[in-house]
Amino acid sequence: MAQQKTAPRVGPATFSATGYVKDAKTGNPIQGVNIVVLDVSKGYVTAKDGFYIVQLPPGNYILRFSHVGYRSKQDTISLQNTLFREVTMEDDAKDLEEVVVTSETPDRNVRKVEIGVSQMTIRSIRRIPPLMGEVDVIRSLLLLPGVTTVGEGAPGFNVRGGSADQNLILFDDAPVFNSSHLMGFFSVFNPDVVRDVTLNRGGVAAAYGGRASSVLDVKIKEPDAEKWGINGGIGIISSRLGIEGPIIKKKLSFLVAARGSFNDFLFKLAPPNLKGTKANFYDLTTKFKYQPNEKNTITLTGYLSKDIFKLASDSLSGQEINASSTQFNYQTMNAVLHWNYFMSKQINLATSVILSRYRADLSSADSANAFRLESGVLHRQIKSDLTYTPNEIHQWQAGVSAIDYLIQPNTRIPGPYSNVLPVDIDRERAYELAAYIQDEWKLTSTVAIIAGLRYSTLLNRGPATVRSYQENGPRQDETVTSTQTYDAGKIYHSAGGLEPRLAVRWSVGEGRAIKAGYSRLRQYIQQVTNTTAALPTSRWHLSDMYTKPVIADQWSLGYFLNTSDNAIEASGEVYYKTLTNAIDYRDGAELQLAQAVETQIVQGSGRAYGFEGLLRKNKGRWTGFMSYTYARTFLTMNSPYVAEQVNNGNPYPANYDKPHTLNVLATHRPTSWFSMSLNFTYSTGRPTTQPAAIARVAGVLVPIYLDRNQQRVPDYHRLDFSMTFEQNPLKKKKNQSSWVFSIYNVYAHKNAYSIFYKLSSASASDAYKLSIFGTAFPSLTYNFKF
Repeated sequence: MAQQKTAPRVGPATFSATGYVKDAKTGNPIQGVNIVVLDVSKGYVTAKDGFYIVQLPPGNYILRFSHVGYRSKQDTISLQNTLFREVTMEDDAKDLEEVVVTSETPDRNVRKVEIGVSQMTIRSIRRIPPLMGEVDVIRSLLLLPGVTTVGEGAPGFNVRGGSADQNLILFDDAPVFNSSHLMGFFSVFNPDVVRDVTLNRGGVAAAYGGRASSVLDVKIKEPDAEKWGINGGIGIISSRLGIEGPIIKKKLSFLVAARGSFNDFLFKLAPPNLKGTKANFYDLTTKFKYQPNEKNTITLTGYLSKDIFKLASDSLSGQEINASSTQFNYQTMNAVLHWNYFMSKQINLATSVILSRYRADLSSADSANAFRLESGVLHRQIKSDLTYTPNEIHQWQAGVSAIDYLIQPNTRIPGPYSNVLPVDIDRERAYELAAYIQDEWKLTSTVAIIAGLRYSTLLNRGPATVRSYQENGPRQDETVTSTQTYDAGKIYHSAGGLEPRLAVRWSVGEGRAIKAGYSRLRQYIQQVTNTTAALPTSRWHLSDMYTKPVIADQWSLGYFLNTSDNAIEASGEVYYKTLTNAIDYRDGAELQLAQAVETQIVQGSGRAYGFEGLLRKNKGRWTGFMSYTYARTFLTMNSPYVAEQVNNGNPYPANYDKPHTLNVLATHRPTSWFSMSLNFTYSTGRPTTQPAAIARVAGVLVPIYLDRNQQRVPDYHRLDFSMTFEQNPLKKKKNQSSWVFSIYNVYAHKNAYSIFYKLSSASASDAYKLSIFGTAFPSLTYNFKF
């Protein structure tokens, strides 16, 4: 290690030292590792898959690898030709400094070119106070600037003025069409199998497409190829169990992890009106990894989950909400076969075959009106991505993708003795094709850009029956002039276009950078609903000749600052987004069983703009961050026809418009075995539409609504607390365990999920507030690993 570097030869010749940096215990790649060439003023950072490339003249060098939470490591190399080195780093159990909600090295937020990109590891997510005793990927995202939700317990999340369906959620490359368990209280991601999480909310790389707001990329950890291990957790609400290990040591390994929530017994202890409630889920995640040699790695990932949610017949009757014995069932099944081919020290090829299926049904057992309502999405895809790194100046990426969609909008099946009529809406079928190219180019020592171009197109295909409408009139059942039938496989409509992407970083001094970005995104598949938080059974719909693709154009500008020791970092970003062909529902729309969805929705324009600020403390026994978001989103649904207008064609706030959001997270870690965390969140109440008056029609009271979304529910605020007791990591033990105690909503604030009304002849209406969690919710979980 004390070997001195020889002076490099004079001349233009250089060689490359390349390889991967991995966790010594798990074998997982480590992103964002700082690589410094000692005695030479050059630094490098590992890429997303842990890959690095260092180019230097011939000679002997010492490379220093460092990353927060790992022991620094030095590697001496003799560079006389192209060299491949795999570096492993060990966890530093004595390191009490936490990087909260980030997996980046402390200064990478300044040095990286991307803007509006946040990354997390499961280690940092575990420091956030959990709900019901379990850490959660989606809930941790809500602490980031620019990320909100329409309410407590609502499925999905909203990013920079987009609806929940405008987020592309990937679980090891497979899309997830419903990211929640228990109607929004948990996410579908088992924390025991998650490796890292990346949210692209501003600078979306050209490799991604198909959604108009953001990309959430969740990666599953690699199975341990050398030793067996068992881990899990036991909690009041849910429990987990996982096992991993080698089948053929260092060649073939696997992991399997199961999680379940079977808590009907808790409702038996609840008040009488909740005793018949059911709320259960389970999920199963598997991954096989086969590495026959250094150049080839093959993985097979599988995921299966199911939810059952049923309210008691009188559970909400005291609040004048119509809740029968309706039961929701929804299921996700994913499979991904991935082949990574390390062609050379500079070229890597990754190919994936992907299957994703989402099915949902709603059923009622009432004998006179018994029915089952089914819907679903089948997504089949093949894609291939090529990465070429010729030198430290350029990194090229290119790829192609083909998706085959099959959508079952809604099918209603009557019960055995039901008076309900059957309904079967035609399936929707289409291909989505895409190709892209991108280059990350370091122009100078202070300026770098990422420039990319993506082309995508949607091809609608038969069998299908397509309506024609009167030219001068709104699209309604009454204005249909004819229908056209297309045979199976016949392409009857196409839509597509270019999607340019650009990000620029300008370093303006040590630890300071200005970044700017632009991106265009096209979305061809939408979830159409007339509720604020889309139900699991809300129908999905493909773009066609009447429903145009949603197009989002976003401009971003940000300033990033770190102190000299990277202990404190601060950033501020502003953005402006325009939406073309934004979707909303018509007044009085009935979406669920509409034979032609274009008669129930309208399209117009939208604009979203805002500011995102972040202040973070990375070092010391107290760590944490504060994020603030100012965000506005307005839609305009104007048309020559009154039936296709919303708010008389004037702009109105979107359902997810929440101007102010503040999050504060503080973590205190006085010892290596104990930590406690506090989390406070505040946000403006979401828009709602209240009845302006009441009319009596044939003796029935009917509410009269005027402009949409002109009122708001009360503001939201909540404080959470958690304590984690772990074994002393300085005492090397084969078995590990921990206890997590948490309190959700410490001061028991009754936050409003929604406002509903009881019509009264004496007044326009009586308003009632529905709260999901109206009290403090304590939980205790025991985690183990051996």
